[in-house]
Amino acid sequence: MNEMTEGSDAPNIALPADNGNMMSVQDLNGQQVVLYFYPKDDTPGCTKEAIAFTAFLEQFADQNTTILGVSPDTVVKHGKFKAKHDLGITLLADEDHELANAYGVWVEKNMYGRKYMGIERSTFLIDKTGKIAKIWRKVKVAGHAEAVLQEATALNN
Repeated sequence: MNEMTEGSDAPNIALPADNGNMMSVQDLNGQQVVLYFYPKDDTPGCTKEAIAFTAFLEQFADQNTTILGVSPDTVVKHGKFKAKHDLGITLLADEDHELANAYGVWVEKNMYGRKYMGIERSTFLIDKTGKIAKIWRKVKVAGHAEAVLQEATALNN
């Protein structure tokens, strides 16, 4: 497992997006990228987070910042999730956990004494040159999209 740090190069791993195209952070060079990892489509916290990022989509666009959500769900599940909640963000399918492992967010979790592997809710702000500018780990959803927008705005100025 890798431990990404601020200033590290963002891994160049392409994944299938909800629109069926392959996409990587490097495809967006010259733009800032919010890469946020979440455990599962259509669960309460993940839905709130996706809706919050969608609500600020225009403000992120004003900062030349693209938002990419990543979970182990399939492209088909992502499509249903986007349609159900009218999401405007792009979702990437990391079914083999390749990107999650590269960012160090595929971790052992423990719920009610049961250990299992899963996504640690985390967000990475990547600058226009492909370097990680800011990292949020063990994200709490409330107020998170606003905090990321604030950092994206500061980084862009």
